[in-house]
Amino acid sequence: QVQLVESGGGLVQAGGSLRLSCVASGRTFSNYAMGWFRQAPGKEREFVAYSSWSRGYRNYADSVKGRFTISRDNAKNTVYLQMNSLKFEDTAVYYCAADPSGYFKWDYWGQGTQVTVSS
Repeated sequence: QVQLVESGGGLVQAGGSLRLSCVASGRTFSNYAMGWFRQAPGKEREFVAYSSWSRGYRNYADSVKGRFTISRDNAKNTVYLQMNSLKFEDTAVYYCAADPSGYFKWDYWGQGTQVTVSS
């Protein structure tokens, strides 16, 4: 079993930055691919960013490319999402997720952290 706990959300003005953190516990974090997702009010959950277990491969949703960066510190069992140039439409609950298989099968989810961008 893996437990994921996000933090770092909050209220920020458009154009500002936030860094989200997700701490994992329970299993071998370094073997898992990790991802960030978000869900805005009235919308479905959507993919934001992905990091392979080896940190060698990353992928981003088109809407955040060039503004968001996913990174991980396997020694700290932590994955980060650096969010710059935030826009009003980035407002959502952000979730981290763990993929033990490496086949985009997200078996574990955190509870989410709210990000609100004021225009």
